[in-house]
Amino acid sequence: MGPEGHPFKSCKGKHATLRKGLHQWTNAAVEDVLVPIEAYHLYDPLGKRIKHEERFSIPRIPAVMELCIQAGVYVSEYPTKRRRKPIIRIGKREFVDADESDLPDPVPEVPLKPLLTELPISEAVAPTNEEEKTLLAEETLQAWEKMRKGAKKLMQMYRVRVCGYCPEVHVGHSGHKAQNCGAHKHQQRNGQHGWQSAVLDNLIPPRYVWHVPDVDGPPLRRELRNFYGQAPAVVEICVQAGAAVPDQYKSTMRLDIGIPSSVKEAEMVV
Repeated sequence: MGPEGHPFKSCKGKHATLRKGLHQWTNAAVEDVLVPIEAYHLYDPLGKRIKHEERFSIPRIPAVMELCIQAGVYVSEYPTKRRRKPIIRIGKREFVDADESDLPDPVPEVPLKPLLTELPISEAVAPTNEEEKTLLAEETLQAWEKMRKGAKKLMQMYRVRVCGYCPEVHVGHSGHKAQNCGAHKHQQRNGQHGWQSAVLDNLIPPRYVWHVPDVDGPPLRRELRNFYGQAPAVVEICVQAGAAVPDQYKSTMRLDIGIPSSVKEAEMVV
């Protein structure tokens, strides 16, 4: 996040050894700031696990969206089964639905307005003045924190699984059986995922970037790397746009540390 990329040799991508770990910077997209994590949409969250042969017939949607749908949000494009009575277990992994014939017919859920509206790129206009830019940055930062706090609360009620080898996420009690894991030594597992309980950062990756203390100042220096902090990309771009730094990020952004002006001064730091 800045006028030019940092000089740190931390690249591990293709042909990184030829560049000696240096990054090759280009313009970023929204998906680079908000990393899209998708999951299979389940019509019945308590139904049978998705088989490998079904991996292309079941739609994939953002994992946060799937979590909200299972929690009760109505989205007409992605219907889901709603149970109004607790299930009746007849075995460890077997159950039957309770009789709901004595209940009144469910009222069809019709939202007053669409919950999901995508802003076309052609209509995305940059702020025209500093006041509007700061206001937009504060609103974006508040929405980011609200989404993370809400998702964390939902994860305490609805189980979210993540693969221990790759970033694959599944919203449900048991992970799917699709053999599409391409992580290290996936051949030994026949492409199967190693499912375990997920944390918030698996569902919403923060995508940490280096904090630039002064956008108009000198660029980051490789020799002073230990003095620079980091922050999620969304937080960094909002702070550079004028939003106040949240308290939980002040320590990671190292706002309480003075950055030396030279290498000689850095060597004198105790």
